[in-house]
Amino acid sequence: MGIAEFCRRALSLFLLVAASTALCQQVDLGSGSVIAAAERLKTGQYVWAPQLAPGGPMLLIVNVTRQRALLYRNGLPIAAATVSTGRRGYGTPTGVFTILQKHVEHYSSKYDSAPMPYMQRLTWYGIALHAGHLPGYPASHGCIRLPLGFAKLLYGATRLGMTVVITDDAAMPRLASPPGIAQAVAGEGSSGHAVWQPDRSPSGPVSIIVSIADQRAIVLRNGVEIGSAQVAVSGPVSGSWAYALRSVDAAGQHWMRVPLSADAAREEAVPREEWQRFKAPDEFRRAVAKIVEPGTTVIVTPESLARGSTGSRLTVIEATPEAK
Repeated sequence: MGIAEFCRRALSLFLLVAASTALCQQVDLGSGSVIAAAERLKTGQYVWAPQLAPGGPMLLIVNVTRQRALLYRNGLPIAAATVSTGRRGYGTPTGVFTILQKHVEHYSSKYDSAPMPYMQRLTWYGIALHAGHLPGYPASHGCIRLPLGFAKLLYGATRLGMTVVITDDAAMPRLASPPGIAQAVAGEGSSGHAVWQPDRSPSGPVSIIVSIADQRAIVLRNGVEIGSAQVAVSGPVSGSWAYALRSVDAAGQHWMRVPLSADAAREEAVPREEWQRFKAPDEFRRAVAKIVEPGTTVIVTPESLARGSTGSRLTVIEATPEAK
């Protein structure tokens, strides 16, 4: 890189940081909830309350309709921020992603070396989380721009393989308490071949993806597939849903639920009989039950897993973006 290019990059980064610093503001949570605070945030504002869940796996949900990001740890919301996603002609893709790569100081290889501080890559073709200008509406080339302070804090808290859900649904995430989803996804008493290779990724955040189209479930740990099995599903399943295990207590398992499609139903809870419709090999069910912990993510989708990658750190499920 020549001196002129270095100077240009340095100036661009300085101007971006200066602009972002002027606009970004951390909001005090006070006695309210993170989700309630997310509704009130103004452009450039964010809330960060990691003390609500000091440790455990995390899930980031980006809502392109509401231009908000919500961060969950162990199924509890701990942070929220305003964002700017892809403008018309550069729509941010919706779906389920994992963090593939992280760079504190990064420059775009597609768009004139534009600075992307605290970059966290979601796809290998240019979609990432990073600090950037927040005008109050979708304005990026497809990336998710974040307030500078939030981007820095998020970068320090995440790890490769963490699940990121991008949705276009207008509703904010809701809390629900369905029965044990992990056990139900893996069902009772069905036959079929299951693959279980936990040594491929011995530790890290766990995501379980259930495809209704493929009649198959896969288990990813740290973004790498460690297991799969055929899943028989009786009756229709409409829409796509994401769940994160919030906690386990005397009352059972408590899950956060968010729709991934705009036409999904608005149910507050999932009845037990709904999850009894999912059947898979017993050995798969037992293996999954051993690694499920607060923070585990379960995605149920009508889409085919063939649209993404299940064997390496790539997009898990990816919908083709529409121009916005």
